[in-house]
Amino acid sequence: AGLDATLAALRAGKRVALANKETLVVAGELATQAAREGGGEIVPVDSEHSAILQCLTGRPADQVRRLILTASGGPFRDWSRQQLEHATLEDALRHPTWRMGRKITVDSATLANKALEVIEAHFLFGLPYQAIDIVVHPQSVVHSMVEFVDGSVLAQVGVPTMELPVLYALTHPERIAEPAIAPFDPVASSPLTFERVRLDDFPALRLGIEAGRTGGAAPAVFNAANEQAVALFLDGALSFVDIPRAIAAALDRLGGLPGGTREALLEADAAARRHVLGRY
Repeated sequence: AGLDATLAALRAGKRVALANKETLVVAGELATQAAREGGGEIVPVDSEHSAILQCLTGRPADQVRRLILTASGGPFRDWSRQQLEHATLEDALRHPTWRMGRKITVDSATLANKALEVIEAHFLFGLPYQAIDIVVHPQSVVHSMVEFVDGSVLAQVGVPTMELPVLYALTHPERIAEPAIAPFDPVASSPLTFERVRLDDFPALRLGIEAGRTGGAAPAVFNAANEQAVALFLDGALSFVDIPRAIAAALDRLGGLPGGTREALLEADAAARRHVLGRY
């Protein structure tokens, strides 16, 4: 959803405040090509990518060493692999810091959402995947960080709500006063902690990053298989741990499909959905 409208706007030289990360995941090459050729601009609404944009604005790309995306860790941050086998829908929808829709809340629980964000960051900022890292930050106050070649790190911080990212997407690169946005209180937000991500326990994240590196239609297959698997989980038709299993099976079967055109990507999307539905 939104792909054709986004491509048309970029080809027409428009600025697009993009809240639909799936557009870049599925068709990042097409979208960035449309922006280059048409003179359009993509401004992210996602809090993590808004944070990176704010840290990067006015700084040359060759001064950037890496991007550091933060992840809350979701409701299962402290759960063991054995506990995850018994995770329920109610458990998955109990996000500790953000209030979001059901699908994205499940994506946060599996960490598939962070994989989507890594692919989105790759296309938005033009950095290779090896220069995009993830760190778990349970408080969701540091929205992301940028490390520069001299070792300096800039971070954007704020309360875990979407008002500021939406506002900045509309005003970038300018800033306007907005009394409705509460001032940040660093003392009340303390302490801030960071942890390494547990890739072995949350395989959807690893699968998504691998799909991004593979390229072609693999990111579209990952996205579609995840969407279909999450829909089945929400309907009670498969378990929480079956979500990454369904994604892995779809990627094994379809991850090598070619991309490059809108039609090829949409066919890969449809094939991945059919594959997941055929298994459950």
